[in-house]
Amino acid sequence: METIKATIDLPGIFPHLIKKDEADIPSFIKQTIAVELYREGKISLGKAAELAGARNKWEMMIILSERGVSVHYTAKDAKSDLKTLKQFLRK
Repeated sequence: METIKATIDLPGIFPHLIKKDEADIPSFIKQTIAVELYREGKISLGKAAELAGARNKWEMMIILSERGVSVHYTAKDAKSDLKTLKQFLRK
């Protein structure tokens, strides 16, 4: 995945406000952006997982749940995931 680098200035109190160590801020910001874009319907669950740095869709669903965001996961999505899993297991 191609990446871009963005630099933002945050107040020194920011880590205290979000109750995170300074080293955890990049991950927190990526997850927050992914959650909000997913909540707004601008990206899919898979893209949200990719952006957030989650290992898979299931981990992303946990992140969404922890932040009070409903998951838009349909029967069609489940069928697609099952098909992908079956193909993967055949290899």
